[in-house]
Amino acid sequence: MIRSASRRSFLSLLGATVAVAGLAACGGKAEARTFPVTMSDAQWRRKLTRAQYHILREAGTERAYSSPLNKEHRAGTFLCAGCAHPLYSSKTKYDSGTGWPSFWKPLPRAIVTDRDFKLGYPRTEVLCARCGGHLGHVFDDGPKPTGKRYCMNGAAMMFHPA
Repeated sequence: MIRSASRRSFLSLLGATVAVAGLAACGGKAEARTFPVTMSDAQWRRKLTRAQYHILREAGTERAYSSPLNKEHRAGTFLCAGCAHPLYSSKTKYDSGTGWPSFWKPLPRAIVTDRDFKLGYPRTEVLCARCGGHLGHVFDDGPKPTGKRYCMNGAAMMFHPA
């Protein structure tokens, strides 16, 4: 009895592991998209810093609390570091306590979202609507009025004061 229960547990665990690995392997974009600004990989590498390339083009993440944009409190606009597309108004920035610049609302037509399974479970990835660069993720634990937390990588953005 113990042996068959252990075997069932092992097979269940193995099945779950395979399912999670399969989802993670699908982890890139859920659908192929085209964006108005496109460059070759070599062009992106020349244009961006190593950190910007890693985040924007490889969907990387910077270390929490490492971005100078966490401390940016002036009036202005946060732009995509890849294509200078306006993304967020400083009026929607807030301190989420997570270590990344956070916003409760993007500018109109600034971003698009996609499903991301890179950690083995679904998340909503945020991409620049103009160049498709990975910016971060959006979560449903933000402040009013939207209840959203757009948790962005600072290296994926630049700030333009008003």
